[in-house]
Amino acid sequence: MEDYLEAIYVLSREKGYARVMEIARALGVKPPSVTQMVRKMSEKGLVTFKRYGRIMLTEVGESVARRIIGRHRLLKAFLTALGVSNSVAEEDACAMEHVLHDETVRVFRRLAEFLLNAPDGLKCLECLKRGQYLCLAGR
Repeated sequence: MEDYLEAIYVLSREKGYARVMEIARALGVKPPSVTQMVRKMSEKGLVTFKRYGRIMLTEVGESVARRIIGRHRLLKAFLTALGVSNSVAEEDACAMEHVLHDETVRVFRRLAEFLLNAPDGLKCLECLKRGQYLCLAGR
């Protein structure tokens, strides 16, 4: 459900709504799967829709989607700060965003902020990226 909310949010940023076919293409699923999920999300008050029409996030749905996207961006930044390639960080962040506890994400946020804002030449950051203890090697 979170992937659907995220896709609807991204797709609807330009025109304010998304359509079943657009969501299906974005997620690589069949349109009937989208319709079924949209009905479930509508029952939970996350989206509004009309058959063969526009799908729009409710305030609650948009709030949830923004939280998911924020987690995704944070996790991707954290992984790239550790030296993970951009493509792998994107894929892993997508998987992690749905399963990590909020406490874990808060710790990752602090660590990511530290790593991303660390001054150039900080040996500890270089040690993380290289997998070596540079300070013990006299560097």
